[in-house]
Amino acid sequence: MREPLAPPTRSEVLDVRDLVLVEAPPLRLSAEERAARDRVWDEAVRRNPALFDGPVVACTGVSWDGPGRLVVSWTRATYRHYALRNVPGTTVPTASLSVSVLQPTSDRRLLVGRMSPATATPGRWQPPGGSVEPRPDGRPLDTADLHREAARELAEETGIRAAPEELRLWAVTRGPYGSIGVLFLAPALPRALVCERFAALPPERELVEIAFVGSPAELARLAGPRAEYLGAALHRYAAR
Repeated sequence: MREPLAPPTRSEVLDVRDLVLVEAPPLRLSAEERAARDRVWDEAVRRNPALFDGPVVACTGVSWDGPGRLVVSWTRATYRHYALRNVPGTTVPTASLSVSVLQPTSDRRLLVGRMSPATATPGRWQPPGGSVEPRPDGRPLDTADLHREAARELAEETGIRAAPEELRLWAVTRGPYGSIGVLFLAPALPRALVCERFAALPPERELVEIAFVGSPAELARLAGPRAEYLGAALHRYAAR
């Protein structure tokens, strides 16, 4: 019997060994909710013209199906859906589904990057990753798709190329709005090689700089906002 998770009171890192993805029906919005969503989205685009309303996967529910086995329900949406977070009174789920890669170095540090001003979270420190998109062929997502998405994000944002099967499911995070983040662990690489791959990327990239941290204390020394789950993830990584 599945056990739904209560809404999180703060960011948390879940110990997940098996992940199941289940497609849900499209979310239903009233005419008023659609109009309010579109107004908020249009205002956001005027402030940041780099935003785009491409396809994305929204999370509609999460539950345990036995020890370490997490079931995530998802549906197809576009990025403007998340504008509902700024619409008072809406009851429509606005949780997102994303993947991130923990890239360790040989000295047991983890790579984090600072997001560029053109992104939705300018200046934030976080691991390489991004929102999950639905398959273009219309087929449902599976965990192999998440591995491929994570490998693609790692290559695009850092220049590091890892085969999807080399990325190991490490944990799942829950954050604001109940958003789900799937964390993968990549094989360790020498720090110099990581820096070399990043330096070879073109100037137009999502991460404007990188750093290496091995504990929440080292993370705290980075100036600027940080992904809310990152401190807990670092604590868990350092303890292993």
